[in-house]
This record gives sequence, C-alpha cells and structure tokens, in this order.
Amino acid sequence: MSGGDLVELKFRLFDGSDIGPFQYPPTATVSVLKERIVSEWPNDKTVVPNSASEIKLINNGRVLENAKTVEQCKTPFDDDVDSVITMHVVVQPSGSKEKPERRTRQQEAPTNCGCCCTIM
Repeated sequence: MSGGDLVELKFRLFDGSDIGPFQYPPTATVSVLKERIVSEWPNDKTVVPNSASEIKLINNGRVLENAKTVEQCKTPFDDDVDSVITMHVVVQPSGSKEKPERRTRQQEAPTNCGCCCTIM
C-alpha cells in the first residue's frame, strides 16, 4: 500500500490536547483506533481509560461504531489528502455511576403553587 493510501488521524482529548497524528489504512477499524489511543494515552491525565471499551470516538458529531472502517467514517469534506482528520475522544469509565432515576414533571412540581391566572 502506498503512502498516499493512508489516512492521517489525530485524537483530541477532553482538555484540548492531542494524541497523534498517526497514519492508518482506510480498512482499519474504529476498534483498532481505540486500542492505539489506550496504548498512547498520556500519563499526566487525571482521566485514564482502562480499556478501549471505555472510549467513544466522535467524528463530525457522530459516535463511531467499533466495526466501521476509517473509510466508512470519513465525510466528503475529509477528501483532502494532505489534511489531518481530528476525532474527539470521550472517556466513559465502566464503573461510572448509573443514570439517575428520571423524574416526571408532576414529581418535580411543587404541590401548592399559590399562583393563578385570570383572563378578563
């Protein structure tokens, strides 16, 4: 595979710092990218993923699926060969708290409102 066939990617972390850029073949999967991110994760960060399953990759507002290839994740605007594609990294530790119970509007509303409207 020639160097022109490779896609250059960098990964933007929550604090604005980057991992990369690295070159990947268009057939590389998102799960391969996540494994590379875990292996290259900076030591000085407070949030550290323990595995690739704790990472979500976002490109152009879309969360990327593990089975998708780099080529499938590219958008038409990414066709410039000389440009580096930036993907955003979100870390969700597997031991994080569960979602709080959702409350209904009736549960949130006070029982004695004390206000009223009069239309004349």
